[in-house]
Order: sequence, then structure tokens, then C-alpha cells
Amino acid sequence: MLIRRLARPLLASIFVWGGIGVFRDTEGHAKAATPLLERTTAPVKDSLPQQVPTDPRTLVKIDGAVKIGAGVLLGLGKAPRLAALLLSGSLVPTTLAAHAFWEIDDPEQRAAQQIHFLKNLGLLGGLLTTAVDTKGKPSVGYRARQGAHRAVEQTQQSVPGKGGKRNCRGGKLRH
Repeated sequence: MLIRRLARPLLASIFVWGGIGVFRDTEGHAKAATPLLERTTAPVKDSLPQQVPTDPRTLVKIDGAVKIGAGVLLGLGKAPRLAALLLSGSLVPTTLAAHAFWEIDDPEQRAAQQIHFLKNLGLLGGLLTTAVDTKGKPSVGYRARQGAHRAVEQTQQSVPGKGGKRNCRGGKLRH
């Protein structure tokens, strides 16, 4: 559909650009992420395997790579649902680290960060909508439920002595 072909690259563009920005200013992004990382990793830092990075520079670089990679995939329409989920997972900590308006005292800066926070919530909504978009086809969950209903009905029809056809919920089918 034409709308998907236009909307996906538009939605993806901010993430690709943001990922590029991470690599242009890794130190600045790491500095902004440090307070959130310290609060979230401090309680579990000793129990994490050594292979799990906890330093801000590495984590923001991983985040930047996810933004670029998943953003390009989304923009090209390749694995868009997976790309949208990856970007959603990246957007939440980014928003909490970079736009914590509730921690700012200056009214002008607070208002600006609140706008960015709400903008990111809007982006998250677009990503979640993209993540569940099945291009008009029934979802896997719907197809599984329908298949289960058909299997129950066929089983009930083939069992003798059940007193006629019944639907999945045990009620008699009407003709």
C-alpha cells in the first residue's frame, strides 16, 4: 500500500539520523545516559556476566547501531515489524535518559524537554502501530484461534453421542 511505503521511511528517518548523531557525539550521549544507567544497573551490576557491557560509551554505541540498522530496515520495508520493535526498545531508555523533564528546575528547559518527551511518546505509538501492522492480513494469533476453533468443531462432530454439532464454547450450532 502506498501509505506504508511513504510512512515507514518518514518514521524511520528520525531514528537513522539519531543513530548517526550518536556516533558523531558519543561522549555527549554517554554523559546524558550515565545517570539512568547508574540507577538501572547498580542494583544488578554484580550479578551480570562480564560479557554484558555496562559502560555508557559502549551502550550508546550499541543503541546508535540499533537505531541505524533497524531504521534502515524499517525505511526499506524489510522486516518492518521486527525493526519497529527494536526501535521501540531503543526509544524507551533514550527518552528516559535524554528527556527527563521532571528532573529539570528551569521552566523553559523543562517545557522544551517535556515537548521532546511527548514527541517520543508519539513516535513510540507509531512504532507500536507498525509493529502490529499485518498489511491487512489476519494476524498469527487470529489464524491460530480460528484453527483451534475449527479443530474443536471437527473433533466434536466426529465424536458419537454428543447430541449434534456444537461450537467451540460448547453451545449447539444453529442451522
